[in-house]
Amino acid sequence: MVDAAREPVVIVGTGLAGYTLARELRRRDAERPLYLVTADDGASYSKPMLSNALAQGKGPGDLVMATAGEMAERLQASIWTHTRVEAIDRGSRRLHTSRGELAYGELVLALGADPVRLDLEGDAAGEVLTVNDLEDYRRYRERLDGHRRVVILGAGLIGCEFANDLLRDGRSPAVVDVAPRPLGRLLPPRAADALRRALEGRGVEWHLGTGAGSVSRAGEGLEVRLADGSVLEADLVLSAVGLRPRTGLAEAAGLAVGRGIRVDRMLRSSDPRIHALGDCAEVEGLVLPFVMPLMNAARALAATLSGTETPVRYPAMPVAVKTPDCPVVVCPPPPGRDCRWEEEETQEGVRALCLDAAGEPVGFALTGGAVTGKQALAARMPPWLDGD
Repeated sequence: MVDAAREPVVIVGTGLAGYTLARELRRRDAERPLYLVTADDGASYSKPMLSNALAQGKGPGDLVMATAGEMAERLQASIWTHTRVEAIDRGSRRLHTSRGELAYGELVLALGADPVRLDLEGDAAGEVLTVNDLEDYRRYRERLDGHRRVVILGAGLIGCEFANDLLRDGRSPAVVDVAPRPLGRLLPPRAADALRRALEGRGVEWHLGTGAGSVSRAGEGLEVRLADGSVLEADLVLSAVGLRPRTGLAEAAGLAVGRGIRVDRMLRSSDPRIHALGDCAEVEGLVLPFVMPLMNAARALAATLSGTETPVRYPAMPVAVKTPDCPVVVCPPPPGRDCRWEEEETQEGVRALCLDAAGEPVGFALTGGAVTGKQALAARMPPWLDGD
């Protein structure tokens, strides 16, 4: 009989999710065969730093914490770099890759997500950049060199962080979004307006309530034509309108997918030998592309794969937005919880609570100096997923 604990764990993806899980596994089991497969060079870096590295004077190379070779040694793992996974053979429990076949006992999909692409017209639509990984960031920095005018499509979390980063590096960002306010999906109105005013005061040019229709060449630069008829001049256009979980590989293998790869509280897919976590996973209907859910999921899955079945738990997980010219912390209410926002604006900033029918806070948003109250408020918030 094959010892299941000695069968290899194969992780597809060496981003934050893949490497975090690998570290957690090694803390529990130093000997189980471990493979990681990645389409890129396998360098370990902090993805959240991509949106604030410019103002810190950090280039792409400065963000690399370890090479694939160094990670392989630390983890006592085999890391297959520049390797595409072409198919999952669930019957024989093997991966078909561009490097050859790889058997697994347990397979973990840490595939991440792809940037959403807007349907833009114009002869320069193909020049619009996205920054979703280190290689994207290299291209962005190369294109940015010597230029100042950047149009950012999307006023969500990533768009606002890049805008503030550009400001602090002396650039001139303009931000476009069909929503009437920045961070409209996370923040209530007064908190969102506080962020808008603060960044506007530093030099962000907002174009809200309208979208981009085309990007065209104009001399040595670009022109972005908006739905309201206005035209913005740019040296570079950056799209930050959201992410779409990578589900194609799982779907082709016959796994259940929705917005992401559907998994249960044990992070098992519809095939109990295949798991998913991070930006590609949909955990009981939740797709949470943030660091804290990923860390919680990695710890739980490592325990399960090591023989102690552990359901993932999501406590209240405040999100700190990297906009230093207007610090923002938001803890959204759990999905499906009806609540109403009550906002108070002081000289320090905005303090907003989302109150349920009983008047109990189930979410909060803080701006400016008010963010110092985040820990006390977080302790009062209900979990997103709790218990067994």
